[in-house]
Amino acid sequence: MPEKHYSTCTLCEAMCGIEVTTETENGSNEILSIVGDKNNSFSQGHVCPKAKALKDLYDDEDRIRQPLRKVNGQWQKISWDQAFELVAANIHKIQQQHGLDSVGIYLGNPNAHNYGAILFGPHFYRALKTFNRFSATSVDQLPHHIVCRKLFGHQNQIPVTDIDNTQYFMIIGGNPLASNGSIMTVPYIKKRLKAIQQKGGKVVVIDPKKTETADISSEHHFISPGTDALLLLAMVNSLFSQKLTSIERLQQFASNLAQIEQYVRNYPPERVADKIGIEAHEIHRMVREFARAESASCYGRMGASVQRFGTLTQYLIMLFNMLTDNLDRQGGMMFTQPAADYLPHSGRGSIAKGKSRVRGLPSFAGEYPVSALAEEILTPGDGQIKAMILGAGNPVLTTPNGQQLDNAFEKLDFVVAVDFYITESTRHADVIIPPVTALERDHYDIVFHKFAVRNSVKFSPAVFPMGEDKRTDWQIYLSLAEHLEAARGVLPMSKGNDKYQTLWQMTPTGVVDNLLKTGRYANGEHNLSIQTLLDNPHGIDLGPLQPNLPEALFTVDQKIDLCFDFFMPDIQRLEQFFYGSVDSPYHSLLLIGRRHLKSNNSWLHNSKRMVKDTSNCTAQIHPDDAERHHIENGDVIRLSSRVGEIVIDAEVTNKVMRGVVCVPHGWGHDKEGIQLQHAQSVAGVSCNDLTDEMVLDELSGNAVLNGVAVSISKP
Repeated sequence: MPEKHYSTCTLCEAMCGIEVTTETENGSNEILSIVGDKNNSFSQGHVCPKAKALKDLYDDEDRIRQPLRKVNGQWQKISWDQAFELVAANIHKIQQQHGLDSVGIYLGNPNAHNYGAILFGPHFYRALKTFNRFSATSVDQLPHHIVCRKLFGHQNQIPVTDIDNTQYFMIIGGNPLASNGSIMTVPYIKKRLKAIQQKGGKVVVIDPKKTETADISSEHHFISPGTDALLLLAMVNSLFSQKLTSIERLQQFASNLAQIEQYVRNYPPERVADKIGIEAHEIHRMVREFARAESASCYGRMGASVQRFGTLTQYLIMLFNMLTDNLDRQGGMMFTQPAADYLPHSGRGSIAKGKSRVRGLPSFAGEYPVSALAEEILTPGDGQIKAMILGAGNPVLTTPNGQQLDNAFEKLDFVVAVDFYITESTRHADVIIPPVTALERDHYDIVFHKFAVRNSVKFSPAVFPMGEDKRTDWQIYLSLAEHLEAARGVLPMSKGNDKYQTLWQMTPTGVVDNLLKTGRYANGEHNLSIQTLLDNPHGIDLGPLQPNLPEALFTVDQKIDLCFDFFMPDIQRLEQFFYGSVDSPYHSLLLIGRRHLKSNNSWLHNSKRMVKDTSNCTAQIHPDDAERHHIENGDVIRLSSRVGEIVIDAEVTNKVMRGVVCVPHGWGHDKEGIQLQHAQSVAGVSCNDLTDEMVLDELSGNAVLNGVAVSISKP
């Protein structure tokens, strides 16, 4: 008989509730359908097309279901214990020979959607005792973390737009209709954006591409890639010149707000307009409308972060919200109040406590910028990486100069992947240890409840019971930690040892249960616990976001530290780049990325229903640029940069501004040895064969994926 389960889609940040209908017959589990859960307290039935891909992942014949070992270039199935022992023995041997830092680890963003990996993965990472840690953070949201660590005292205390109450929503470098929000957990974003306009408000998009979000906005402004920091300096300048600041309320938490004026005096809109491509009077008008709105929020996302001045941009966005009295205020940027708040129990984010061996790049929260990974493998000397652990990541496709990293992985002595696909990166592995898919494990959004536009809580038990022959991510990481310490002779190999016994008994679910029972809603009407959530399978609404200063601050004095000494000197670098350099790449075509609603980075391309062909993997260029280079729609073109080139179909469209070429992220499934049959048939090309690992946001070490100078020609 068919059975219904109420779960959560884990394929993006929106936390959409889903109704999964299954049937079990003769020991075989089948997913009959996945639809939106109309009774879900947060998403209320909304779901995007990606949710159905959860079935595709579960059914995929290319998915690995048992540990594999590579022998003479061929994959062989091995037992779980064999896999753990093999990994531990090799890591221990390499670290004995070359030092603890000879092992590196890279974590992909699926870990953020997996509470078991979030809560128990660190036990393995710490057991490795290596400083060579990398993740997708430094090709994404690192500037957000640094800004919020400096201002509010914790890397994950990131305020989000109170979208249901705002009257003026400015989106810089974000496309929430494709991403379903991003560091803003918000289902049914299209409906919410339209609701702002229906109540007389405005949605303004500033982006080098007229995105899906821009199509339904009140107005859209093209901006030259990488110039967002100039725009923000001009916007803040305009606030002061038009006497539109409103700082009285927030001065009690940030007494030096008024001092910001001295740093922006040289950047009136009239000076920056030609550089950014937005007329000065339009900048003044937008600033005026924003400041005079009943409530407003300026939100900058991926496009604003992955550029040369991404950290300065995100900092100025936060200052702009504060100067207009739109921080910690209904309809502005607000701090969330999650039911299971892990922030008090997690690292606040250490800044530059170490520097990478080769280039001296700054660390953050114990990680180095991933742009340094290839050179740390290829450069001989003490601390050279000889082995890698890849945790749910595909850096060959998703990080700068992917071809160089691909070549570097070939030179490693040992690679282990915790993944259920043989991808462009994991094909280099000697051992692959596959976790179960999302519907085969319990789920709680430990991260994304923290970024949600409304407070709610939901626990999703596994749709299918997990057999003895399967492991979740947390079980894999905990087993690896135990086996590694046993290989070192630190402790005996047994689940009953003193160090790990409590963890095996606790489980990630037990950790969340404790957080719920001791959290801010513990003694409220819901008496929250895991059992409470099991009794409420559609989740529980906990109400709108509430003002939360000074309690939201993790600073010692519970004040907002604006850290002028850290952020403002970067204006000198910006001045030199835009006004002092004679060889600025801003005379070239500039590369930007894009994403599609059905394409989740690099790991949904093996779903036939999500990706039918390569029609979305094109290079979009403006008609004027196409005419200048004698290119017609559909022509095959070559794009080249310092690090490489790609050959791709041209799509001539006025959806991108002049001087811009737009290529989607996550494609390039043409490497020998991968096992993704459908993805290989629609391989496309990787835009990160063009991005340059040597070009960084120097303040943070974040990669530059937007504003990359490229040339264009016929092959």
